[in-house]
Amino acid sequence: MPLSEHEQRMLEQMERALYAEDPKFASALEGNGLRTYTRRRVYQAVAGFLVGIALLMAGMVAQLIWVSVVGFLVMLGCAVLAVTGWRKAPKPGEQPPAGMRRPARPKRSMMDRIEQRWQRRRDEQGH
Repeated sequence: MPLSEHEQRMLEQMERALYAEDPKFASALEGNGLRTYTRRRVYQAVAGFLVGIALLMAGMVAQLIWVSVVGFLVMLGCAVLAVTGWRKAPKPGEQPPAGMRRPARPKRSMMDRIEQRWQRRRDEQGH
């Protein structure tokens, strides 16, 4: 069952508001897919881990315990982000899980993707 005209207008309005409010997040949703996003996230976590090591060492040299503790916490948080991001990333040549798979088609509007997901859910439910 396709969306009504009112629902289509509402979704288009929501899409425009998302682009206006946070264009970086909106472009990330349309980006190069889950693999690129998770890889970038892991690289950021590794860089943060290195910053944490630097803080830990600086705190030890300056004998400031609180700087060392902050460095350790940064390292711990970044390690958790790296490990969880790495587990979510699909392996090379592997298809991502069905819920995360992006079709290999030309870019479509957010409205088209939402409508397709809605239709797929309705078909799965047997309506």
